[in-house]
Amino acid sequence: MYNRPISLFILLIVVLCLSSCFFPPIDRDKIPGGPKIGIVEVKGIIDDSKEILKNIKRFAGDKDIKGILIRVDSPGGTVGPTQEIYSEIRKVSKKKKVYVSIGNVAASGGYYIASAGERIFANPGSITGSIGVIMQTVNVEQLIKLLKVDVQTIKSGKFKDTGTPFKGLTEEEREMLYGVTRDIHEQFIENVARARGLSVDKVREIADGRIMTGRAAKELGLVDEIGSIEDAVEALWKDTGMTGEPKTMYPKKTPRSFVRELLESMSDDVEDRLGLKKRGFSFWFLSPYNTEIE
Repeated sequence: MYNRPISLFILLIVVLCLSSCFFPPIDRDKIPGGPKIGIVEVKGIIDDSKEILKNIKRFAGDKDIKGILIRVDSPGGTVGPTQEIYSEIRKVSKKKKVYVSIGNVAASGGYYIASAGERIFANPGSITGSIGVIMQTVNVEQLIKLLKVDVQTIKSGKFKDTGTPFKGLTEEEREMLYGVTRDIHEQFIENVARARGLSVDKVREIADGRIMTGRAAKELGLVDEIGSIEDAVEALWKDTGMTGEPKTMYPKKTPRSFVRELLESMSDDVEDRLGLKKRGFSFWFLSPYNTEIE
């Protein structure tokens, strides 16, 4: 009774392994040499900068890549990776032109990254802005009491368990966290002002977490042009001195077998379902909004 499902599972694994022998690894980079525009995508929640930094550096060192376009479609993410990507774009911009194209959303950390580009293109209805910092923690203290569970804490200092879900914040802890939030927020404001050539006071006026459309952002000086990714590519191609039809290139990914592609996809789906990718106790450049037109 139980042997049949096990046998079917083993058979499936064998078939997948054999299929990898007949299906070659997927190689997404088969574009011939010559001048091109390199496109680096920043998609989804920003919780790691490694892959994006690697792609930017790779294009920066490629003589055939005449300019780099950062395509942002992200509501933001964690502070550290966001600042690392911002800094790398600013650094590379001194050697090569780096433009930005905003897709559906480039809010909070997404806009932080976008602001580093020399020119920013956005659709009129793109959602952007949300210049702010957020930190959230759950307090289950009352639930713990209801369940009659006793949580024991041993700590080296009075702030060491700040943010634990097992107790509420003290006024002193709350003020400490506000101080950290204000500092990170000020860094956000200063970097946007520096990159966009705006005064700190002007950016601070709209740095209250509000979101806005691409059209409104252009009026405020946060975006340069209203246009699609194709418009951004054409402008960058022309501004780098190229003529004719623009040629683009996405980062080369390490060739992977059919089986590995399938297994990684299954793994990502499981993580999403179990909530393993959800944010924990940390400071975020993150917009709570997501918009879709149906």
